[in-house]
Amino acid sequence: MGIGGCATLAWYGQAVQGQMELMAKREDIEKILASDEPEPVERQKLELVLQARQFASDELALPDNDSYTRYVELDRDAVVYNVIATPEFSLEPKSWCYPIVGCLAYRGYFSRDAAERRAAKLAQQGFDVLVSPVAAYSTLGRFEDPVTSPMLDYGPTRLAGLIFHELAHQRVFVKGDTAFNEAFATAVERAGLERWLEARDQLQRLEAWRNVRATEIAWIDLLLDARDDLEALYAGELDAETMRRRKQQRFSELQVQYLAFRGRHDTTRFDGYMARALNNAHLALLATYEAGTESFAELLAEYGGDFERFHQAVERLASAEPEARAEFLNPCRTETCP
Repeated sequence: MGIGGCATLAWYGQAVQGQMELMAKREDIEKILASDEPEPVERQKLELVLQARQFASDELALPDNDSYTRYVELDRDAVVYNVIATPEFSLEPKSWCYPIVGCLAYRGYFSRDAAERRAAKLAQQGFDVLVSPVAAYSTLGRFEDPVTSPMLDYGPTRLAGLIFHELAHQRVFVKGDTAFNEAFATAVERAGLERWLEARDQLQRLEAWRNVRATEIAWIDLLLDARDDLEALYAGELDAETMRRRKQQRFSELQVQYLAFRGRHDTTRFDGYMARALNNAHLALLATYEAGTESFAELLAEYGGDFERFHQAVERLASAEPEARAEFLNPCRTETCP
């Protein structure tokens, strides 16, 4: 067996071991809350998780099972670390294929060191790489997915949204179509949060969340503009050295644009992200979660906010040909479209 085969076996080994560790360490949240163990903040967040979990079933037509009713304390800042890789002159992420979920645009590791080693090897092969910490992931209902301690580092609004996002994957998941799956779950997360905060009469928090979202959308547009420019650059016929120079110029320009954006919006929220050496992999990950969310939001509006009918429509899309899903995610919205 060659090196690639050995690496694949090693990945499956750590994946099985990591999943088994999560299952072995799970504790029932109700039992934790009935004890004197949790600190006040932890108690509040665990209570919120159960409330959000019930709300997801009652109001968002998401699966009603035992996922996110148990808790796992971890000694790390994420449950998994995803490796994203793109070619030097492409924004199409490398895919890895798995038996159940098909091909995905990332490879997850339960150890940061293992993820960093894999990313370093890919960088040596000429890929642009990113290691992205993840607080939660869905096994699509095959296991009772737990709440993890990194999830409790989130604020109340983001924590509830994460529950909605991961449960959305259990409702609809298309094997091998990362863009469709993530856009759907992100759209459910955002629409679910609107309804969640309204239902709890947390109008000030809702207004604050909308303001944060407006700033986030403007920032995302800044990055997606850079992505579009780079996509056009890579589609050209320039020699590699010229393309490499212009690529770096565009990323440098993005940093300058961000400084202006930061001043206009009076925010430092994205400083940590922008302080990194950005590359194609960062933009590919962003597009995976953002491209198509507007189409799902419009579809939900067509059904008057009825989540069950909306999910049924998405399930029909999930059964359609890949080309139909791609057209749904990226419809022609201007008069100049062909």
